[in-house]
Order: sequence, then structure tokens, then C-alpha cells
Amino acid sequence: MEYPVEVALARAVPVLPDGPGWHFEIKVDGHRAVLRRTEDGVVIYARTGRIITSHWMDLATHAMKLRPGTTLDGEAVIWRDGRLDFGAVQARAASSLTRARALADLHPASYAAWDVLEHPDHEGVAARPYVERRALLVETLREIGPPLQPVLATDDRKAALEWYQTLQAQGIEGIVAKPDGSYPFGRRGWVKIRHADTVDARVAGTAGPRRRPHRLALLLPGASRPRLSARLGSVLATRVGEALADAPVTGERRTGDGTYTALDTDLVVEVLAGTGRHGTLTVTRVR
Repeated sequence: MEYPVEVALARAVPVLPDGPGWHFEIKVDGHRAVLRRTEDGVVIYARTGRIITSHWMDLATHAMKLRPGTTLDGEAVIWRDGRLDFGAVQARAASSLTRARALADLHPASYAAWDVLEHPDHEGVAARPYVERRALLVETLREIGPPLQPVLATDDRKAALEWYQTLQAQGIEGIVAKPDGSYPFGRRGWVKIRHADTVDARVAGTAGPRRRPHRLALLLPGASRPRLSARLGSVLATRVGEALADAPVTGERRTGDGTYTALDTDLVVEVLAGTGRHGTLTVTRVR
């Protein structure tokens, strides 16, 4: 397997699918992280493929208990006061290395794993059906224990809907449904329902400093031309700047509400639903 991998993604749907062959997992509120145990140590990749190990050294230390040749897909999360705290995750990801170490001591991270992509005892793990990968994931983490844990999963749609309705207070933002197939590298092969009333928008460019943009040029679903977002908060601007650091510039462009630097990137952000057609585009997070 070549690294970094192109991770599987989920597309939003209004209701969970029904019928045989579907499996359901809680959707946790954190940052996507592919965790790879090598012969020499642990490497953690962001969704974009960027290496982020230094910001999540507390997870990397615990992941040393995994056998070399193991690769997991999941989410880096932080629990505070009995619920998931996405703001704490964002603050860690956007901080300096010194600050990240201090935040790790203050609010240690956990790893919510939902898939195993490689295993030292099994070839072609990612090509196996979901049920086989899930069983191997549970077996792999059984002797490791917290803070590396598999997410809650079931093949009972009714149980999944009950989780959706009852676990929001703990920071569970929705349910992901997965068919019993192979791991869909680089595709939206899964579906999700979420409590958060947001839509995904593709980043077309930035306005302001490249490292900490003031605003983003965004393409909403079905739109033919980008529009500029509202001003980004400092933590979100830093996170976006890091994600766009290597994106090639394709020129300067103008929209109806200003100018921006166009970028060649597939970066996607969440925008509050209802703010996009005529109102201000309010960005909530990087996907």
C-alpha cells in the first residue's frame, strides 16, 4: 500500500439506508487521522495526507503498542466534561508544536478507530468485506485498550437511530452507514446523517494572507461561480492555511463580492445551511 492513502469519504443523505447489507457506526466529532505503525515508530496522516504526528504525540505513544505493519483509519478526538469537544481538537491542530504538547497534557486525545487497512498477519485487508475488517479491528484493539478504541457499530438500523437520537449530548454528531464491501479508497462510498445543519462547499481560493486567510472563495453544491465567505476566526484561519499550504495558485479572480486568489485544491469545508443562497457564507470547519 502506498502512503499517504486516499481515505474513504461519506456523502450526506436525509435518512439512513434500509435493507440488508448495511452497517452503522456513530459519527464522532474530531479530525480524520490515519494511524500507521511502522517498524521504526508511528506516523499519523491527516485526511489531506499531511503528516501530523507531532501534534498528536500522545496518540502516537499509545499506538506504539500496535504491531508493526498495522494501519488504522479513524478520528482523533478529545473528551472534556463527558462529551466530545471539537473546539479542543481544532485548537490542538492549529497550535504550535510547543503549545500542542501543553494541550496534550491538559486535554489528552483519544483515537476512535473505524477501519483497519493493513495488518501484519493478513494480506489485502482493505479489499475484504466490511464485516471481516470490523472483526479484525476489534481483535486488533482488544488488548490495546483506551485511548485507542473502535467506534460503536451495529447492523441494526433501529439501534443506530436510537444512538442518533440519544447520544447527541455526548457530542456524537450523527451516524455513518457502510455497505458490506471493500474499503472505498478516495470515494464517497459511505453515507451519513448528521445533527449539524451544514452543507459541504469546495474551496476555490482565498482572500487575505495565504497562511491565515481572511475569507474563502467557495463553490456551493449546484453553483457555477464561487462566492466569498464571512471572515474566518483565527483558529479556523490557521487550520485552513495549513491545509492549503501546498495548493498551486492559478491566478487572481473576481466575484460579485470581492477578489480572491484562485487555488488548485480539492479542500472541502462545512458551511452553515441556510447561509449560502443569499446570505453570508459562514464556514464552521475543514472537512
